[in-house]
Amino acid sequence: MKMPLLLSSCILLVACAQPPAPETVEICNSAGCVERPRDYASYDPATAVPATDSDGRIAALKQQAASDPRAAYDLALRFFRGDGVPQDSYQALVWMRKAAEQGDLQAQKALGRLYLTGLEEMGSDPQEAEKWLMIAASRGDQEAEELLTEASEAKQSEDYYRRWRNRWRGVFYDNWYSGYPYRSYWHRGSWYYR
Repeated sequence: MKMPLLLSSCILLVACAQPPAPETVEICNSAGCVERPRDYASYDPATAVPATDSDGRIAALKQQAASDPRAAYDLALRFFRGDGVPQDSYQALVWMRKAAEQGDLQAQKALGRLYLTGLEEMGSDPQEAEKWLMIAASRGDQEAEELLTEASEAKQSEDYYRRWRNRWRGVFYDNWYSGYPYRSYWHRGSWYYR
């Protein structure tokens, strides 16, 4: 009788020792929404651009970013992440705004999100967030429509916004590293776009 009890106790202990299911976040883009593990990353620091830029990648990307909104968007992400350049939230905002002003939908939505949540030392600006999210939503972006509702509520009530920001700011920061892939890749001395 002791053997089956001992065996069932061991099985129970092994079953209880299984690691918990990973916590997930919902990542949405123009293709739809998907649940990803919280530690999922489309940005891999191991494959990041070297900080020295000895092969001129960042210089070439800056040159393209002056006229191509896709390059400006990628450059903004690199400044936000510190990928190949020193991390600089001001430059991230400058380049994201340039891409948004040139009509890049993803940049318009990203800029709206940055203004809604605030970026590091930059406080939030629900009115500016509403402006950019309205532009993106008018182009049919579902995520921008949802964020637009939040921006409108935040504009009306500081208390509502404070509670919303405390709940979502960390999630949005995590998504900047995992939910927004670069559009370009470096190959044979030039940047190419997907």
